[in-house]
Amino acid sequence: MFGTIFNTLMVVIGCMVGSFLKRGIKEAYHNILMQAMGLVALGLGINALVHHLPSSKYPVLFIVSLAAGGLFGKWMNLEERFTFIVSKYSNGHLAEGLATAILLFCMGTLSIIGPIEAALKKDYTYLLANGMLDGITSIVLASTFGIGIMFSGVILFFWQGSIYLMALFMENSINSDLLNELTIVGGILIIASGLGILGIKKFNTFNLLPSILVPPIFFMIIQLLHF
Repeated sequence: MFGTIFNTLMVVIGCMVGSFLKRGIKEAYHNILMQAMGLVALGLGINALVHHLPSSKYPVLFIVSLAAGGLFGKWMNLEERFTFIVSKYSNGHLAEGLATAILLFCMGTLSIIGPIEAALKKDYTYLLANGMLDGITSIVLASTFGIGIMFSGVILFFWQGSIYLMALFMENSINSDLLNELTIVGGILIIASGLGILGIKKFNTFNLLPSILVPPIFFMIIQLLHF
């Protein structure tokens, strides 16, 4: 768990630095940072799709994942509940910023593969590299959306920790196909987040988050059917 703890600490430190910088940022600079983060999210999402969608062995799975995950998220009213909780403690676009931060920190390839490499090979290279990248990203996010972005570090810790534990207990079940499908769905969600920040189209990103649970469930069913 060393790599995950390091990654989380970098996010927390980055948010503290970004929050301090936010106090001296004028509205015009704040707006350009918002545009920059929107473009970054858009670029990362497109990159994930371009690199992983052609390698998918189940090209319809991401469609089913988004549809099923979106319906479940709407049924649970995740977006409304999350926005209500955040609005009680802050103003502005923190909910949108947190959704973006969680997607950027949790759905990157390094954030998924890193805990698996740490669990199976005791290799922390990916997590250490991801920690440095997330630290820089969190500075920009916190300087744009505020100190509340730090809560994404908690989500990141439990996300990577869950993957780490899953890798320990399912050593022989994790394969590159599952990671590929997760990255595709994550890439689409990151694109949706980027479009929202840029003001092009507002998506209920949090209602779509359960989509990332569909590929693991699908692969578990396939594995059970082969027994």
